[in-house]
Amino acid sequence: MKELHSPVSTKDAITRGMQLTLLAGFLGWMMDGYEQALFPTLAGPALKSMVPVEVAALGSKAINSWVGGWMGWITSAFLVGAALGGAAFGWLGDRIGRVKAMSFSILFYSIFSGVCYFATDPTHLAGARFLAALGMGGEWALGVALVMEAWPERHRSKMAAAIGVAANLGMVLVGCVALAYPADGHSWRIHFLIGASPAILTLLIRLFVPESEKWERSMKKEAAGPAPARSKIGEVFNGELLGSTLAGIAMVSVVFVGTWGAVQWVPLWITELAGPDNTRAKALAMVIVSLGACVGTTLAPLFLARFKRRTGYQILCVLAFAATCWIYRTPAQWSGTMLFDIFPLMMAVKVFVLGMAATAFFGFFPLYLPELFPTRVRATGQGICYNTGRLVAVPFVLLSGKLVETLGGYQSAAAAITLVYVVGLFVAFLGKETTGQGLQD
Repeated sequence: MKELHSPVSTKDAITRGMQLTLLAGFLGWMMDGYEQALFPTLAGPALKSMVPVEVAALGSKAINSWVGGWMGWITSAFLVGAALGGAAFGWLGDRIGRVKAMSFSILFYSIFSGVCYFATDPTHLAGARFLAALGMGGEWALGVALVMEAWPERHRSKMAAAIGVAANLGMVLVGCVALAYPADGHSWRIHFLIGASPAILTLLIRLFVPESEKWERSMKKEAAGPAPARSKIGEVFNGELLGSTLAGIAMVSVVFVGTWGAVQWVPLWITELAGPDNTRAKALAMVIVSLGACVGTTLAPLFLARFKRRTGYQILCVLAFAATCWIYRTPAQWSGTMLFDIFPLMMAVKVFVLGMAATAFFGFFPLYLPELFPTRVRATGQGICYNTGRLVAVPFVLLSGKLVETLGGYQSAAAAITLVYVVGLFVAFLGKETTGQGLQD
């Protein structure tokens, strides 16, 4: 253990401690992605197994409306939980250390993912998803802070790519498990038990992963100085950090509105297009969109590192808007050359491009958000920015459920919601330009 904490001999030397830090963060983010994709994949069979008798008697249209409504509410509960968890666990990470707080956050979302196994009512699912999201929202901010502080400056774009691809590999894993073990009115519960498996990570992280040296130095400096005038949460909402915090929230909010309002509807939309007999189409759609996301989140930080940060964000908004227009504003045909006799090839290409473009932001944010805050409040600041973006998305998620009803389907609703990427082009000008600057001490 002592070897992990020893100082590096040169500025850019890669130590075993750095490698373990990356491994812990990578696995944590991967299971974050698994947790995020789990409910959209299982929502149909899980909620349909809970449909009240009086709703079932009204026919399939009433059932779909009931399922869509609860999908919106449960997704909203998840987003609110993630927002609160990002702030709470981010604050905890700045107080007691990245490693301890990250262990608690992973344990938290693992336990409550497993609790979903016992749900017999949509309100049970909403409550368990809310509590699981508290831990998941915190893990992102803590893992990003830990890895970005541990690795040399020249590797930060690569670390951002690793962060982005890890979460999307978790989403690929959800689709693969669903393909191998299709979820129905009974088996969906087993999938939530699998979501409890990251609890094992907490022991490994506590035993082997070294604490951030940047954070330890910052704590020593803070302890030696005068008592801070404000709390860590108060600090990110005051003075020179206020503008960065508000701009970060606005930029992330645009992305979450677009992602949760459109991309997360893909499994249900594909189920509607494929028909009830093609039960594997939804799972394959999750695999395809997540593979696209792996490509997008890997390329975005590597390619955009050479651009100004605001310009990079605008490029991603243009690409996301173009991709969503292609899939949602053109005819959705379930015909032509078939992929594995399950999925039309052209639709697979559209879904892949959607995943690649609309989620590339999640490779960009781990590069940009840590640059906005000094070490003493980095986990708190980026946790608030990233997860308040989820909170802002809540009314839009609920709106998308209503739009499905009023506009007559998932495709029309998603087409309306994704206009938010146009707003993102202007929101980018609010952001602080940090190109070429290292992480603040």
